[in-house]
Amino acid sequence: MTEQGTCVGVIGGSGFIGTWLVEALQRAGYGVRIIDIEPPPRCPKLAVEADVRDRPALLEACRGCGVLVNLAAEHRDDVRPRERYHQVNVLGAENTCAVAEELAIERILFTSTVAVYGLPKTEVDESAPLEPFNDYGRTKLEAEEVFRRWAERAPRRSLAIVRPTVVFGPGNRGNVYVLLQQIASGRAVLIGDGSNRKSMAYVGNLAEFLVHSLSFGPGVHVYNYVDKPDLDTKSLLALVNQTLGTRGALRIPYAAGVAAGMACDLAARLTGRQFPISAVRVRKYAANTQFAADRAFRVGFKPSCDLRDALVDTIRHEFQRTPSLNPQSPPAPAPRGGLPR
Repeated sequence: MTEQGTCVGVIGGSGFIGTWLVEALQRAGYGVRIIDIEPPPRCPKLAVEADVRDRPALLEACRGCGVLVNLAAEHRDDVRPRERYHQVNVLGAENTCAVAEELAIERILFTSTVAVYGLPKTEVDESAPLEPFNDYGRTKLEAEEVFRRWAERAPRRSLAIVRPTVVFGPGNRGNVYVLLQQIASGRAVLIGDGSNRKSMAYVGNLAEFLVHSLSFGPGVHVYNYVDKPDLDTKSLLALVNQTLGTRGALRIPYAAGVAAGMACDLAARLTGRQFPISAVRVRKYAANTQFAADRAFRVGFKPSCDLRDALVDTIRHEFQRTPSLNPQSPPAPAPRGGLPR
């Protein structure tokens, strides 16, 4: 159990999830230090500039912390050069563990991703095979192993690995926001029949679960994080249309969607430009991506916000400019993004 007042070093704390986590930690009575390469949108006095890839700078930034939270990640589908996934996700994990060793820090919280499971056809829990299909998932899985080795070197160490599904909330500009924006603007495309189900996580609930994980004892603790029940793409479309009074979406066959994504991939390689569509994103969008989180809810955690209520609140905040009704945290201004699938 981490004592209240302990300084928690949040590596990568200036991003979307980090902004919400910092406020959740403060509400719970913890001290916070934000360690990032960019200034945080809030609480600049809590920030220390350091790159997770720079071990000496990271060491100095973490001095005085009793807990480390590693949120830093390279996660976009189109990162170039591809070595950056390894540099940030894997070498960053090695540097975090080395810093913890030198500073005698015995508790680390690592936000991984459900991308370590690949694209399973059925709902999977933490015991499922780990078969990542892209560089992001592969390097996050490698990072998990780095943290496991750190935890196993001393019996008093506590490691929590939390694998969130796609994360959304007011202020986010990640995958869910892009989809909601397309629906709200009438430009949504339904690939296939729309019966594919999507697990999602509300950022406020995720932040509270991350704080809850500071209560875990020594050992390695692995949890998916998902807010239930899962919605299929058709239901999500209907929820947005009902909330905003919009309607309709263009439907195209799955094969046509993948072909369009491959064409954008080719154009990106030829021009050096980034496009919002890629073959990987189309496949992810049209796939069933369901993950079980029963284990997270068996450890005494109860999410504060219902999934549908959180979606409606997010939709109204982003597209009707209605102030967020969620008491957990005000929306983060202009964050860099969440942890996508």
